[in-house]
Amino acid sequence: MEEAQSPMLKAESDKGCKSCSLCPHRLLAARLGAMKLAIVGVGKMGKSILEGLLRAEMLEASDIGILDTPERTQQVALETGVQPLRLEDLRRCERILLSVQPKDLATLAPQVAHPNTGYISIMAGVSTAVLSRRLGTRRVVRCMPNLAATIGKSSSAITGPREAEEAGDLEFTRALFATVGDVYDLPERLFDAFTGMSASAPAYVAVVAEALADGGVKQGIPRAQALQLAADVLIATGELLRKKHPAVLKDEVSSPGGTTIYGLAALEARAVRAALIEAVEAATLRGHELGREE
Repeated sequence: MEEAQSPMLKAESDKGCKSCSLCPHRLLAARLGAMKLAIVGVGKMGKSILEGLLRAEMLEASDIGILDTPERTQQVALETGVQPLRLEDLRRCERILLSVQPKDLATLAPQVAHPNTGYISIMAGVSTAVLSRRLGTRRVVRCMPNLAATIGKSSSAITGPREAEEAGDLEFTRALFATVGDVYDLPERLFDAFTGMSASAPAYVAVVAEALADGGVKQGIPRAQALQLAADVLIATGELLRKKHPAVLKDEVSSPGGTTIYGLAALEARAVRAALIEAVEAATLRGHELGREE
């Protein structure tokens, strides 16, 4: 917010094409008609979504454009076959996916706002009301995926106003995020809670996995093997939890007077359950704060 432009778009404009009519970018822009989707920001999440929709053949590469720093734009365009864009190209896009940091919205919005364009945002804490105000349209969809999108296993929540539904933007977003996992329609009042629980959960579970591995190492298991065992047990437990309630699964493993119930007692003594509940609450509250900052 302190800068006149977001770092991404400032770099893009500072290193833009010269006025030469033979510039490859200008020749490309002249050939292209309306694009079905532009992705602004192709970091880890933006690129994962791009790869997902290409893998699912939801759109042709020629129907997709990307915009990031000049170097990143060219790199990802070469890797995927999609079209590198400049700011002025965004006016030709039917929909724009905003995959940037919430702090960049204030300076980014005036540069990407165009009439008759639908917008999809994955910015944490930024409400559809804020998006509408910043972008000057009610055709906005708010979406929150998680890091598992990088392997096609994300849980993504979506929401949007009536105008987005009528324009087909919600349907498009459902299809888009179905290429990287499961999609849930969720009331916007629960979005920050979803972020605090599901979107942030890979980090919480990673801490659990690391702690399990540390426990194994403490008892003499080699580090590499302990990490593999922790990953394996979490994957298998996730599959079991799709079929059984957590309490049922816990009870099935815990035999009277056995090792597991003693381990569970140690976890309860350290309030691990309460710590995870508080982690979700803290992340949810931070989502509220990010929304208020906008």
